[in-house]
Amino acid sequence: MNYWHALLLAIVEGLTEFLPVSSTGHMVIVANLLGIGQLPFTETYITSIQLGAILSVVALYWRRFLQSVDFYVKLIVAFLPFGILGFLLKDVIEELLKSVTVVAVSLVLGGIVLLFVDKWFSGPRKEVTTPNTMQALKIGLFQCIALIPGVSRSAATIIGGLAQGFDRRSAADFSFLLAVPTMFVITVYQLYKTYKVSAPGADDLKLLLFGNVVAFVVGLLAVKSFVDFVSRFGFRAFGFYRIIVGVIILVMIGLGIDLKLI
Repeated sequence: MNYWHALLLAIVEGLTEFLPVSSTGHMVIVANLLGIGQLPFTETYITSIQLGAILSVVALYWRRFLQSVDFYVKLIVAFLPFGILGFLLKDVIEELLKSVTVVAVSLVLGGIVLLFVDKWFSGPRKEVTTPNTMQALKIGLFQCIALIPGVSRSAATIIGGLAQGFDRRSAADFSFLLAVPTMFVITVYQLYKTYKVSAPGADDLKLLLFGNVVAFVVGLLAVKSFVDFVSRFGFRAFGFYRIIVGVIILVMIGLGIDLKLI
């Protein structure tokens, strides 16, 4: 992997981490197009630079992180189902991450869901600053769906919030906040696993730092734009986008086209 690869992947991460389109899925696809999808360091890079994007949430929502201890309890409750299931299925998930086909199918199926989300949750909604314990747990269960590559973590948790009666902005806000402990734990685990096998060299660490900085800056620009857009227009456009991208990838695979185009 070189800096050009690192830059492209970090931009994709920063733009898509907060959109209901699956940042991991997009990075897996882009990595394969770049011809680096099967490199051991690529998996570490794809997972680790998500922390940079998530730190943009801390920068933008820092006042929310100065709330009461109860706020952190709700975050932990929401994270636990994902953390436990992710640990138990980690080997399966790592194998699925290598499959562009799985990502493409997930994009299409998730896109179909997003076409109907606005209709399903069109009734009266409420603004919520912090969910109660049961609401947090249910949102956390929705987040578990995102263990499947190509299923957007933000889409799963936002839909989880909508299912609890939240309005779009409140659901998106809590989704972003929940991303902080989720992505932090995933990044620490991935780096630990990498160091256990073979410690990254100085060049690899520079690439990780570079990628996180780029993802952080792009993430800052993406968060507010997404919240404003989805509050006004809903999720339908993202559904069409996911379906189009997923179908294109599946057609390419079906035609035997080599995804390593670059």
